[in-house]
Amino acid sequence: MNVENHAETSARIAHLAALVLRRIDAPLHEKELAGSALAQHHTSKQTSNAIGSLAAKVLADHTSSHEAKELAGCVLAQVRHLVATACTAR
Repeated sequence: MNVENHAETSARIAHLAALVLRRIDAPLHEKELAGSALAQHHTSKQTSNAIGSLAAKVLADHTSSHEAKELAGCVLAQVRHLVATACTAR
């Protein structure tokens, strides 16, 4: 059973993502998270499993920047979850 997630990127996070994408020296993982966040701004797109995994790693890494963690939290909140029908309802 597919569970839809109707979360979408806020204007503030979209602005942060745009700033990160414009920065020449931004690390690749920040740019990937920023691209994902922007792709989800005013759309029904949701985070892929690969970006969700990256976001989880960024959040767990104590050396990640505050910007990276904000973007990671946003995209992680928008991961599409697949739930087996045998699971109990939440």
